[in-house]
Amino acid sequence: MLTETNDDRYHYGVIARALTLIDAEGGTAMTLDDLAARLSMSPAHFQRVFSRWVGVSPKRYQQYLTIDLARRLLADRHTLLDTAAEAGLSGTGRLHDLFLRWEAMSPGDYARAGEGLGVRYGWFPSPFGEALAMGTERGLCGMAFTAETGRDAAFADLAARWPRARFDEAPATLEPWVTAAFAQAGEARLHLIGAPFQIKVWEALLTIPSGHVTTYSDIAGAIGNPRAVRAVGTAVGRNPVSWLIPCHRAIRKSGGLGGYHWGLPVKRAMLAWETARAEAEGAA
Repeated sequence: MLTETNDDRYHYGVIARALTLIDAEGGTAMTLDDLAARLSMSPAHFQRVFSRWVGVSPKRYQQYLTIDLARRLLADRHTLLDTAAEAGLSGTGRLHDLFLRWEAMSPGDYARAGEGLGVRYGWFPSPFGEALAMGTERGLCGMAFTAETGRDAAFADLAARWPRARFDEAPATLEPWVTAAFAQAGEARLHLIGAPFQIKVWEALLTIPSGHVTTYSDIAGAIGNPRAVRAVGTAVGRNPVSWLIPCHRAIRKSGGLGGYHWGLPVKRAMLAWETARAEAEGAA
């Protein structure tokens, strides 16, 4: 459940401000004492709150937020898509502990631009700031993050994909799927709208395990269009269900982060969060 207590709301606000402070330093580490002082907390209390929310200490998290994170991931954890395919990972199978049921809209539904479709939406807390989720009776059809764009821009972006749909705020109906998405457990259904090429790219993204990355050129090769690197980048950017379809795990061949539809600070935080947790689980 994503129900928040007063303490949860307070701690979420503290962590959001802490991550903003850390990210603003551009890779320069901040001491525990400095961070705690900037947030008007004792170092010990801040360490406990941060570690509880993020899963690792402030010092460890900052190590994963360095500017060369993508290069290190590319060197150490780069997973080729054909290897993942041979391992049996796919958009309709087991994706770690999260099970997805995928249903793409028919060409007719796509052409009607959502006419007659009821879309529910809600605002939810997440490890990466506030998230906007949208869904139909069949499953989640959109997920955005508002930390960099703001609520209005995030809502307009997702809603524009179904210009003739009816939108109703109903977070309770989406909460089980959103809970599964961020807990990476249970089941989250997807109801996606996209052109065939985009669907192929999004399916390829689903084969990249958490804590690993791939490149736009590898994705192009995996879907049988090795020269379509730019088109792949565009399709990655048009992913309607961020986080669940992990477009943040696609980076440039040089090791640069590339772009991210909801802001590069969010992308870097996602990669750092996943890498920190993967290493923590490996050391357990």
